[in-house]
Amino acid sequence: MAENQISSKIWNIAGVLRDDGISNQDYLEQLTFLLFLKMVDESNKPPHNSNIPLPDGVSWSLLTSKTGAELADYYKQVLDKLSHTSGMMREIYQDALNKINNPSNLKRVIGLIDNENWSSMAQDVKGEVYESLLQKVAEDTKSGAGQYFTPRPLIEAIVECVAPMKGKTIADPACGSGGFLLAAHDYILGHNELNSDDNKFLRFNTFFGTELVRSTYRQCLMNLFLHNIGNIITDDPNYQPPIKQEDSLMNAPTQLYDCVLANPPFGSKSSMTVTNQGGGEDREDIDYNRQDFWTETKNKQFNFVMHIHSMLKVNGEAAVVVPDNVLFEGGAGEIVRKKLLDTCDLHTILRLPTGIFYKQGVQANVIFFKKREAREQPWTKQVWIYDFRTGNHFTLKKNPLKFGDLQEFIDCYKANDRTKTAQTFDEQNNPEGRFRVYSYDEIIGSDKTNLDIRWLKTEEDDDSTIEELMSGLQDEAATINESVQKLNELLKGTLL
Repeated sequence: MAENQISSKIWNIAGVLRDDGISNQDYLEQLTFLLFLKMVDESNKPPHNSNIPLPDGVSWSLLTSKTGAELADYYKQVLDKLSHTSGMMREIYQDALNKINNPSNLKRVIGLIDNENWSSMAQDVKGEVYESLLQKVAEDTKSGAGQYFTPRPLIEAIVECVAPMKGKTIADPACGSGGFLLAAHDYILGHNELNSDDNKFLRFNTFFGTELVRSTYRQCLMNLFLHNIGNIITDDPNYQPPIKQEDSLMNAPTQLYDCVLANPPFGSKSSMTVTNQGGGEDREDIDYNRQDFWTETKNKQFNFVMHIHSMLKVNGEAAVVVPDNVLFEGGAGEIVRKKLLDTCDLHTILRLPTGIFYKQGVQANVIFFKKREAREQPWTKQVWIYDFRTGNHFTLKKNPLKFGDLQEFIDCYKANDRTKTAQTFDEQNNPEGRFRVYSYDEIIGSDKTNLDIRWLKTEEDDDSTIEELMSGLQDEAATINESVQKLNELLKGTLL
C-alpha cells in the first residue's frame, strides 16, 4: 500500500476521536506511543531479531489481546513502564498519558496500526507516512501546531543550497518535528557513498537539536527513529538523545557545529507560563543575559540569530528563516545586522512570499551566512538578494508551494561554485530580474543598515483570505502595542 493510502487510513479515525474531545495533536501523540511500540515488537521478531529490551509485562501482543476497561488499564501500565527505560524510548514516553479515554476508540487505533507490517516498509516510506501525519496536524490552524512545521519544499530547497557534507555536524536550535535535520539526512544519503564508519557517524554523531514543547519534542524523536537516527535504548546511563527538550536560548552552546539550519518560532518576545497566587496562569517575559550575545534584547528573533552565530564553528554555515523585522528594525536589530556583516560572510537573502507558512500573514526571509575568524575588517563584501516575494502569493490548499517553484533560486545560488554567481537583474535589459547584488558599502551606508531591500515594481495580487488579512492586522497591532509599551517605559525613566 502506498504511503499516502496508509496515512489517510490511519488519519481517518481522527475525525471520530474529535467527537470525544481528542485534538489532532493529541491523536498524533497517541499514534507515536503506539507506533513506536509496534515497530519495536516487529524488530524483535524474525528475520530482524533486534533484541530491543522491553520492561517485564510490556508486549504488543498483550496490548492487542485486551478490550474495554482492561485495555485502558493495561495501556496506562505500559506507558508508565516505558517511561522508566532509557535512550530515545524513555524520552518519547516520559510523562506519557493515555488521552483516548474511550476504550473502543483506543482499540480501533491499535487495530489500524496492527494491520500494517511496518518493518517490511522501506525506511523512506515509513518516514513519509509520519511526515504526512505531521503535516495534517499542522494544517489544523486552530491548534497552533503549524508553528512547529516548516513547509517541506522550502526546507528541501534550503538544504539543496547549503549542501551539507558527510562527516559534518548539523544542528537546529528550534527543531520542531525535525524537518531540517531529516532533509539534511536525506541529502547526505543521496549525494554520498557511505562506508560503515560514515553510516555510524550519520546515525549517532551528525544531528543535534533542541525543542521546547514536549509533544513536539516527542514527535521529533519519533521522526528521527523512523529515519534510523539515534539509540532506541541503551545501557549507557549518561546517554543523551540527539534532541534535547529545553529553551535553547537560556545558555551558551556547549558544542559548536559545522552547519545550523533553523526556522525559529515567530513572535517578537520570549515568555514562559507561570502560576500566579490565585492558581491561574500568567505569561512572563524572559530576559536572556548571555555574555556571548552582542546586545541585550527581549526580541526572540534577534536572540536566536545571535545564538545561532554562537553555535557555529569558524567557517560553519547557517541558513535561518527570519521575519522581515530582523532585516530593518533599529536598536538591537541594527547592532545584530552590523555584527553579522562584520563577523560573517552574510552572502545571500531569499525574500519569501506570503501564504507558505501555517502561521498566516507571515512575511519572512532566509538569511545564509558563513562564520569567519575574528579580524578588524568586515567579512561581508556583498549580499545577493533573491526576491521570490514580489508578484508571488501561495496558499496552503489551492496553490501550495512546490520545490520546483524555488528552482530558479537554487540555480542562481550556485551551491557548487558560488564564484559563478551572477545577477539576473539588469537595469536596462532585465529590470524584472529577481536576483541582484548589493555591496557592503551600500548596505552599511543605508539607514539602520537596512537589509530589507526591494527593487521590483510589479503589483502584487493580494488574494489573501480574510483569515490571513485578520492575522496580519493582529500582528501589526501587537507590534504597535509593544512599541507603545517601550515608549511608556522610556518616558517613565525620564520622569524619575
